Amino acid sequence: MPDKIARAFIHLLFIVLSLLCLIPIILVISASLTEETNIAIHGYTLWPSKFSSFAYEYLLHDPTQIVRAYGVTIFVTVVGTALSLLISSLLAYVLSRKDFKFRGAFSFYVFFTMLFNGGLVPTYLVMTKMLHLGNSVWALIVPYLVMPFFVLLLRTYFTEIPDSLIECAKIEGAGEIRIFRSVILPLSLPALATVGLFIILMYWNDWFLALLYVSGKSSLYPLQYLLYAVMENLNMIKAMPMAANVVMPGETARMAMAVLATGPIMFAFLFVQRFFVKGLTLGSIKG
Repeated sequence: MPDKIARAFIHLLFIVLSLLCLIPIILVISASLTEETNIAIHGYTLWPSKFSSFAYEYLLHDPTQIVRAYGVTIFVTVVGTALSLLISSLLAYVLSRKDFKFRGAFSFYVFFTMLFNGGLVPTYLVMTKMLHLGNSVWALIVPYLVMPFFVLLLRTYFTEIPDSLIECAKIEGAGEIRIFRSVILPLSLPALATVGLFIILMYWNDWFLALLYVSGKSSLYPLQYLLYAVMENLNMIKAMPMAANVVMPGETARMAMAVLATGPIMFAFLFVQRFFVKGLTLGSIKG
C-alpha cells in the first residue's frame, strides 16, 4: 500500500508539472488570438477576452512569402541536420578509437575550439571571400556542420561500446566504414537521436546566419529571419508620426510569430521521444 501511495503521488506530481508547462503555450496562443487593445487593458488570459485573428491576417497577408520561408527553413534543417550528424559522428568515431595514434591531439583540438574561436570577422571573411557562400542557402548550413560539444558527446557515447564488438567485426573481415555503419550507428541511436534533436532546434531557430550572409535576396530568408524582419518593419511603422491613428498588431503579432515559428518544430520531438530519455544520460557513465 505505501508503494502504491508513493507511486500515485509521483504520478500526480508529474501531471501537475506537465500542466504547468502547458500554461505558457496556452497563454501565447490565447494572446495571438486576442485584440491588441484588450491585451493592453486586461493583460494575458488563458482564453481570449475578445477574439481577433488580425495578427495572423497581417502576418499571412502574403502567404507565398511565408510558405517560401518555411521551405527554406525545412530544407536547411533537414539537409543541415543530416550532414551535421554524419560529419560529427564520423569525427566522433575516429576520436573514440583507442588505437588511433593522434586521438588525444585531435580531441584537444576539438575541445579548444569550444573555448576560443577566430571571431566574427574572420568567419565572415572565410564564408564570403574564400568559400564564396554569401547569398546562398549553403551559408545557412555550413557554419553549424561541426559543433564541438556534439562531437564530444558522441565520442563519449561511442567509447562505451565494447571493443570486443569491433574486434569481432574485424575478424569477420569488416572494414572501418562497415564497422561504423553496421555496428556503431545501430547501437548509438539514442545518442544520435538526442544530438539530432538539438541540431534540428539549432537550425530551425537560427536567424543570425541569414542576418550575416543573406542580403537583398528575400527568397533565401528562413522563417525565423522573415518573422524578425516583419517585426522590425512593424516597429518602424509604429514609430512614424503618420501611423498614430493606424491600428497595427504589436504584442499579438509577437505571439502569432511565436506560434508560427515553434508550432511545427514541436512535432519533431514526437519522432525521437523514445530515444530522448535514454539519450539524456549521454556521457554520464564513463567507459
